[in-house]
Amino acid sequence: MAFVSTTMKNYLAFFTTLNLDKLNAYLELMRMHRPIGILLLLWPTLVSLWIAERGFPDIDLLMIFFAGVVVMRSAGCVINDHADRKVDGAVSRTKSRPLVTGLVTKEEARVLFFLLMTFALVLVLFLNINTLYWAIAGALLTMIYPLAKRFTWFPQVILGATFGWCVPIAFVASEQPVNELVWLIYFTNLIWIVMYDTLYAMVDREDDLSVGIRSTAILFGDADRMIIGMMQAMTLAGMLIIGLTQNYGLWYQLPMLGVAGLFIYQQYLIKDRLPANCFKAFLNNNYVGAVWFLAVLLQFLMH
Repeated sequence: MAFVSTTMKNYLAFFTTLNLDKLNAYLELMRMHRPIGILLLLWPTLVSLWIAERGFPDIDLLMIFFAGVVVMRSAGCVINDHADRKVDGAVSRTKSRPLVTGLVTKEEARVLFFLLMTFALVLVLFLNINTLYWAIAGALLTMIYPLAKRFTWFPQVILGATFGWCVPIAFVASEQPVNELVWLIYFTNLIWIVMYDTLYAMVDREDDLSVGIRSTAILFGDADRMIIGMMQAMTLAGMLIIGLTQNYGLWYQLPMLGVAGLFIYQQYLIKDRLPANCFKAFLNNNYVGAVWFLAVLLQFLMH
């Protein structure tokens, strides 16, 4: 009863204190002012939907997944900042986040997270029942990820597993089997995510070392550029193999040259490991995702 009473009080306080300033703080906590995370999650989702549907999906399905991408990315940001609220103040890039400055309380963050997850559940209810089971597994991954950086040197892998869950969900929602193709797309996407989130972690490497946060950027050390290059090559190879297994033609294969060029540019940006340039390299992956989706789109438009 005490738990229920506390929960009700938190929900009541959340809505009774809601004003424009508080709403802006919630939007900042959800990173709505930085849509790069939404885009990086959206591109492989669109790739998966187009492949699963063998062309343009139903508009209802497309809208549900677009909303789901926004909601789940927002929920992930909220639960991540809630877990990191005691260390973010010591990191220059994160010291102004709402939970650090006090614009949002930890109780408000919890309520916001559960509201977002509830909305995500409502979206899934418009899909088939099997999608619900896969979505529950994805929700569990979302809650596990913020803890990974405290217990493993591979939080980027957990993030990849979480972000990549959009792939099987897209196929299940399209009533397609979860077969070898699905896992090929999933692991190609996972490697790509680990790569670009390592670039992101290189920005905070010195701060993370001082506060005890673990990451692949710290683990890889001086071999970071080489390992990132290997993951870029594996990502490109995965994209090409996806096309070959599906008998996609030049409309799919030629844009892969653009992906290769973008990866080379990212290597150039990080050659001196300057944090600002590592961040630019991370952001550049938005174009990688866009080109991948463009390749799939052209394949079905021109087929």
